[in-house]
Amino acid sequence: MVPLSVLDLSPVPEGSDPGQALRNSLDLARHAEALGYNRYWMAEHHNMPGIASAATAVALAHVAAGTRTIRVGAGGIMLPNHSPLVIAEQFGTLAALHPGRVDLGLGRAPGSDMVTARAMRRDLMADAGDFPRDVVELLGYFRPAAPGQAVQAVPGAGLDVPVWILGSSTFGAQLAAMLGLPYAFASHFAPAQMTEAVAIYREMFRPSERLAAPHVMLGVNVFAADTDAEARRLFTSLQQAFLNLRTGRPGKLPPPVDEADARLADPRARAMLDNALACSVVGGPDTVRRGLAEFVSRTGADELMVTAQIFDHAARRRSFEILAGLHAELAAAA
Repeated sequence: MVPLSVLDLSPVPEGSDPGQALRNSLDLARHAEALGYNRYWMAEHHNMPGIASAATAVALAHVAAGTRTIRVGAGGIMLPNHSPLVIAEQFGTLAALHPGRVDLGLGRAPGSDMVTARAMRRDLMADAGDFPRDVVELLGYFRPAAPGQAVQAVPGAGLDVPVWILGSSTFGAQLAAMLGLPYAFASHFAPAQMTEAVAIYREMFRPSERLAAPHVMLGVNVFAADTDAEARRLFTSLQQAFLNLRTGRPGKLPPPVDEADARLADPRARAMLDNALACSVVGGPDTVRRGLAEFVSRTGADELMVTAQIFDHAARRRSFEILAGLHAELAAAA
């Protein structure tokens, strides 16, 4: 069975606040570490009341300092929002403090709307060609500094920070293949081009000093509970949040509702949710076991990045606990 990792958006449930969300993230990271998960990644999003991980490097420092062995990383940093040097310094600092445990995933989206992007002073006139150049520049800062090098990342130069390319289209797949980097696809919310992107990445991959063979990690929503009905109810929080976001009303993570809720039952809403959240495994242990095995068999993923936007923190912990147990069963049977 392929390795399992965790993607945490540090959800802020209704009635809670970002401070509690970040404390919950550390608690979940410790739980995931004890359960044997491979990585714990957090994502950069801005101006979203339901997500507390906007200052991603800071949030990761909080998680890394409170854990001992699990890899921590960004899934991802939206590089157009930042200078490559600043990101090299931030993740170089994390790697200096926590050697051998830090990953850096890079995306080219702003992680926000255009109004927020302007507030971040992002270059809105940049073209698509800037992202590959910025990635190459950032990779250069992690190499050992050359004699007379005018600009160095301190910390950063000479440190082992694995860099991933993230994507939800074929653009990132081509870039990751060309640079010989591992590739993570955001199939947990944008699955439409997953199969095509993975095929392009594997076909075009060029071995590099960083990676000898292609490595694909796929995002998947996993909502596990003791029964199918309970898991489907927990899943309605993500469904509501997605509807709110797509209709221009982002907010905190809503509490679960009945599956027959009028908003979720609306045919147009249902079609949108079924498409966007197609890479989801929701149910009790037997359902999740079958769904997980089918997803890996169908996609050929080398690793899974699991996310679960669950309203109740105890239920979120339980979901990852159930999944870890099922993963161990499948690995033993393989």
